[in-house]
Amino acid sequence: MMLPQHLKQIRVLMLNDKQNLERTLFRLEQGFELQFRLGPSLQGRRVTLHTNYPLDGQRFERHNFRVLAWNYPTGREDDSDKFCSLDLQVAGSYEYYFGYGDTERSGSGYIVVDPVLRVGPDLHVLPLDCITIQTYLSKCLGYMDDWPDRLRVAKESGYNMIHFTPLQTLGESRSCYSLADQLTFNPEFSSPGQNYSWADVGALVEKLKKDWNILCITDVVYNHTAANSVWIKDHPECGYNLVNSPHLRPAWVLDRAIWHLTTRMAEGRYEAKGLPANITNESHLNAVRSVLWQDVFPQIKLWEFFQVRVDGAVDQFRALLQKGSRPNLAKTGGEKGLRIIQDPNYRRYGNTVDMDSALETFVPHSPSPQHVEECCGWLREKLNALNEEQHEIMKQHQEKAANCIVGNIVYERLEDHGPKLGPVTRKNPLVTRYFTFPFQDMALEQEMQLLDQPGKACHFLAHNGWVMGDDPLRNFAEPGSNVYVRRELVCWGDSVKLRYGQGPEDCPYLWAHMQKYTEITAKYFHGVRLDNCHSTPLHVAEAMLDAARRVRPNLFVIAELFTGSELVDNVFVNRLGISSLIREAMSAADSHEEGRLVHRYGGEPVGAFVQPSLRPLMPSIAHAMFLDVTHDNECPIQLRSALDSLPSSAMVSMACCATGSTRGYDELVPHQISVVKEERFYPKWNPSASPTSISEVGLQTGIISGKQALNKMHQELAAQGFIQVYVDQVDADIVAITRHCPSTHQSVVAVCRTAFWDPKTHQYNSNVPPMFIPGKIEEVVLEARTVERHAGSYKRDDRYINGMPEYTVEIREHIPLEQSVLVKKSGVTSKGPSEFVEEITFQKLTPGSVIAFRVSLDPRAQKVVGMLRYYLSQFSPKYKRGSMAEDNPPEALQKPLSQLMSKLTLADLNVLLFRCDTEEQEDGGGCYSIPGWESFKYAGLQGLMSVFADIRPNNDLGHPVCANLREGDWLIDYVSNRLIHKEGPLAQVGQWLAAMFSYLKHIPRYLVPCYFDAILVSTYTTALDATNKLMSSFVQNGSTFVRHLALGSVQMCGVGRFPALPPLSTKLEDVPYRISPITGQKEQCCVSLAAGLPHFSSGIFRCWGRDTFIALRGLLLLTGRHIEARNIILAFAGTLRHGLIPNLLGEGRCARYNCRDAVWWWLQCVQDYATHVPHGIEILRCPVTRMYPTDDCEPCKPGEMEQPLYDVIQEALQRHLEGISFRERNAGPKIDMHMKDEGFNVTAKVDPATGFVSGGNRFNCGTWMDKMGESERARNKGMPATPRDGAAVEIVGLSKSAVRWVVELRAKGLFPYDGAKVLRDGKEVLVSYSQWNQQLQQAFEASFWVSVDPNDPKEKCPDLVHKRGIYKDSYRASSPWCDYQLRPNFTIAMVVAPELFTVEKAWKALEVAEQKLLGPLGMKTLDPDDMVYCGVYDNALDNENYNLAKGFNYHQGPEWLWPVGYFLRAKLYFAKKLGEEKYSMTMTLVKNVLSRHYTHLERSPWKGLPELTNENGQFCPFSCETQAWSLATVLEVLRDL
Repeated sequence: MMLPQHLKQIRVLMLNDKQNLERTLFRLEQGFELQFRLGPSLQGRRVTLHTNYPLDGQRFERHNFRVLAWNYPTGREDDSDKFCSLDLQVAGSYEYYFGYGDTERSGSGYIVVDPVLRVGPDLHVLPLDCITIQTYLSKCLGYMDDWPDRLRVAKESGYNMIHFTPLQTLGESRSCYSLADQLTFNPEFSSPGQNYSWADVGALVEKLKKDWNILCITDVVYNHTAANSVWIKDHPECGYNLVNSPHLRPAWVLDRAIWHLTTRMAEGRYEAKGLPANITNESHLNAVRSVLWQDVFPQIKLWEFFQVRVDGAVDQFRALLQKGSRPNLAKTGGEKGLRIIQDPNYRRYGNTVDMDSALETFVPHSPSPQHVEECCGWLREKLNALNEEQHEIMKQHQEKAANCIVGNIVYERLEDHGPKLGPVTRKNPLVTRYFTFPFQDMALEQEMQLLDQPGKACHFLAHNGWVMGDDPLRNFAEPGSNVYVRRELVCWGDSVKLRYGQGPEDCPYLWAHMQKYTEITAKYFHGVRLDNCHSTPLHVAEAMLDAARRVRPNLFVIAELFTGSELVDNVFVNRLGISSLIREAMSAADSHEEGRLVHRYGGEPVGAFVQPSLRPLMPSIAHAMFLDVTHDNECPIQLRSALDSLPSSAMVSMACCATGSTRGYDELVPHQISVVKEERFYPKWNPSASPTSISEVGLQTGIISGKQALNKMHQELAAQGFIQVYVDQVDADIVAITRHCPSTHQSVVAVCRTAFWDPKTHQYNSNVPPMFIPGKIEEVVLEARTVERHAGSYKRDDRYINGMPEYTVEIREHIPLEQSVLVKKSGVTSKGPSEFVEEITFQKLTPGSVIAFRVSLDPRAQKVVGMLRYYLSQFSPKYKRGSMAEDNPPEALQKPLSQLMSKLTLADLNVLLFRCDTEEQEDGGGCYSIPGWESFKYAGLQGLMSVFADIRPNNDLGHPVCANLREGDWLIDYVSNRLIHKEGPLAQVGQWLAAMFSYLKHIPRYLVPCYFDAILVSTYTTALDATNKLMSSFVQNGSTFVRHLALGSVQMCGVGRFPALPPLSTKLEDVPYRISPITGQKEQCCVSLAAGLPHFSSGIFRCWGRDTFIALRGLLLLTGRHIEARNIILAFAGTLRHGLIPNLLGEGRCARYNCRDAVWWWLQCVQDYATHVPHGIEILRCPVTRMYPTDDCEPCKPGEMEQPLYDVIQEALQRHLEGISFRERNAGPKIDMHMKDEGFNVTAKVDPATGFVSGGNRFNCGTWMDKMGESERARNKGMPATPRDGAAVEIVGLSKSAVRWVVELRAKGLFPYDGAKVLRDGKEVLVSYSQWNQQLQQAFEASFWVSVDPNDPKEKCPDLVHKRGIYKDSYRASSPWCDYQLRPNFTIAMVVAPELFTVEKAWKALEVAEQKLLGPLGMKTLDPDDMVYCGVYDNALDNENYNLAKGFNYHQGPEWLWPVGYFLRAKLYFAKKLGEEKYSMTMTLVKNVLSRHYTHLERSPWKGLPELTNENGQFCPFSCETQAWSLATVLEVLRDL
């Protein structure tokens, strides 16, 4: 069944180039969908993703990878949304890897899918966090007929999983983990006359699952087998023996020598040397060392195994020299240096010399006998030195070996916590033997001869063990490891280490045997514990678990890892698909550390944020199985005290993970139950067993009654969703742990008073601090104390594993607080209107006690939360649980929010979502600021959302914003009040928010951040939906990237307190009106386009002609905001003066007409509007109300002088043909404090020879590169950095586009003019537009192309050429070298007038631009090879540097974003003309470049693209954080895709 999309849990994994995540753990549950998406480094590449997750119904094969198909949810224009997905239905560990181009693997990782466990007759799910497990040493269960009575202890104590140590036949040591036969059920479990089999075990396991709701798991031991296993004698190749592992020969020799030392010591033959059989003191240890150094090491001469026989080697060398042999260059590569070859069979003096290296290294001066001898002498000297080096290395090994031997003796014979083995005997040797020796002892010399008898040497098998601090991923028995010869192995003398090799072909019998063992285990048990996991070869465990999961897909796998590193742990968890890692409470030295472990191993913080169902896949730590004691731990009663058993168990039970214990702990057995030596039986269950009973236990025994209550509580907390955890260290011994349910807001608080030290010897504080528990205490779930009783004292029984009768637990469950014995009194203190706190004072919270309270919110808060959740459930079913409908809902909440939002215009949504500080200040407000932190970027919801996007996924409840929310209602009120003060639909949304927020004021403050965020997210997503519905189908059906960019339209287009646009003709329809907030009169309120935020957002600096019209197509036409686009076009048309559109609009009244390009960008927009908008051509007839019908008049009143738009267009073209020349009004410092006087003279004309629009002078800057020098120190004040006078290339392109369009319109009868009358040489002539159009076409490449050929005769100024194969930036500038500078402006002409360009030349120029100018986000504004290039813009810097001071290099290198749009669009246009291959490569480039914009946009708190960056995409602090034209031109590229 398909879940509805909002309920299905989807995790997104971003793939990044060269990211190998083998050491990162990603855990998922069955039923989740995993989506792989491309990170920025991969977008635009053809990525192929492989996984070994099997197709539905197919069997998992680890090495079978398949390619996943990409889904394109919104078409293929960009890679921001495409994904591959896996529907995860099968437990296990799966690998993925991906590559592109020729690289097959450029990144990889693993995912682990948890198993689903089921119990009971109804097969209900047992969540992993509900597990409570108890370990049994199987050999202590006795006959199988008695098992139910012994195992019932687990059931009655509240456990739901039993872990059996292996049930196979044990080896002679009787260790639970040394198995003689992996395939047979241990016969000692069958009583006389019975013969039980695995099938009987299976039947019992099934009965426990069905009748007792208990699952069973057992160990698998892959690393070793018992030394007396029969099969290893028949198959010695399954172990590390001296035939298949000759590198162990020296270690075996040492092992035998130490054994002979043992026998001689046992016989007293070393007493004369001060070394008796019974080692008791330091001098005996020194005697051991001296015997090793004086007798043992010199006798066995281990160094000889690594040395060369010098005489033989020299003789061989001499013979070669005499024959005149030359070295084989293929082997030596002509490099000098003697190579010694290690003898693969490790014989004494078996190493040999690589004679080629000898011949290369020692070359005689001549072939004369004397020189040959001299050469042989050099070799002999070198070989003796090398032999001496080997001797030295062996000496170091022997030093380590001596230290390890002595260390072992100290532990086994002298230390208090060691086994105190007593005198050295054959049964208790000096140290454990490292190798088996299945023959009669003989003299050491005779034993040495066995080395050369393979039939015998193959039976000398290496024992297993563990190595302190070793790399767990390395096998210590393989060649290259010296563990055995250095005696570093802590050896298990009862077991042989198994040798699997690289795969089944290396040891077929062993692999088949162990696979069968695995399959039997998986058939009868629900899970396995991987014994000794950290030293089991990974590829072996992988293969075996694959076999096990084929038998039981939902296999539960646990392991204990001692790698010392979480990252290395993850390698094992990933490769093996381990479900839970065993963690030990016993590793804590005090209660603080134990509390930290509870916090570490599970749960999220109390008051955590609600996460969306679709969210990034976050790395996690391995799921924990947290045990109060494992069967390998020392006894806590010995290490701590008997009283600590209960409180430490309670702390473990409060952990939000799997928990458990080992049989014996609950019965207070005061010693470790040894897996090797213990042979007694566990007592059976009898509910009425007396406290003194030895063979039976009941609820009176030890802490069983307490454990039963704790296990029950643990399971309930997990099953009911108490997933939040808070650990409070009350004092040195008291820890309070809270588990909280985020949907019902119930908590259980357990207060545990630990007893790490025995109260008989340690003074505990009698003053227990009072506790403050927020909320209302509903009941005491349990209170329990460990108390002494008179039932005799502990005596170890010989037949049964008995515990201490002198302690028991006093327990009471589910009682009202008044009846508690541990609590003296409770008082209610209120901490403000929404805080309800109970103060608890304790009386009998003695060490060893636990009390757990069930706490709910106080009734009012509980009700309020219920109503809040009810209103939130309109947005997501996540809030249904714990929700409660309200009897009389407030009016504001009676309509769904989406209905209120549907009435908002995009201008309203600008207020709701955005508005930076300066925009808000116009209305007398500002962005919310948090003391000691910073201000939000926007006053609207996006300001908050940007900050919460970082807080939410990390549950960063300590963030200053969360603190501010907990401390008071200021932010809450700010959000709703700024909207309520508006009018109409916005105020209704404000009232809806205020009504929702009113509930927040009556819930505990620690819950305010998460519910505030829930309301915020719901409102924001609803607002985004409303926004999308008002936009074009391109946006509605577009990718996430497209929609993010389209939001830029909402961000930049708004209506301020003062209208930014001059009034439009009243004859126009669809012009918005409002009552002026200042005059109270009706006025037009058209949206205007801000150039950028925060610097160009309000007042006179908001609207710029050039910026508006570069951004208008992307932000208004492509998003479907046609009326707003029309209004802006017509409003600017009304301000036409001198044939120009203003640069700075200043409402038209303060306009500055100092740019030559804005009018052409405006004309381009008129053309785009007419072609893009349905019936758009009608705009030509729209009335324009002229502000300046003549150049020198005062501003006219609206409607005083109106004309159709086509007349305004004609005027603009005519004025250019006539020639424009004027001096700016109010010229001087009043309008520009830096400009030199000549700069105020504006000229623009059409060159009669070429048709190019040219103008300007070297003291002004009439194009977008308009930086005016400001520094007196650097003497650049009043000098434009980039005057670009003459004919700027983009103006030529834009004018060509406009003229061509007018010609086309005229041909269709849609434009009344075919040219313009101008005075030429005193005569009036008609310049026809088609003639102008042709003139431009003919002159362009001849004037602008810089040829690739250095000898091109057409090139007038070859000495100025700096780059070839490009288009000039201008034509006939006053500084001729400026024409030849490489800048990105020609790409604009390519997009608007591609007909001007020859395809091949255009492509060449684009390649140069790509190579030299393209940066990560923007285009370098100047060729980096230019002498004045500087890529870092610093407007505050004032120094003597003419080219830099006061940001003079604004357009001399910094990387501006908007030209990238034109560059990419030009590249796509011409690539299409060059065929499929070029187009496909260009698509890759475009997607790759755009992915960086997407990433920036996603991460930017402004949700925008900046104006510019410094070189190589570095952040520039002087740039606008979000710029209209940057967003617009990138959106245009996506449209072209």
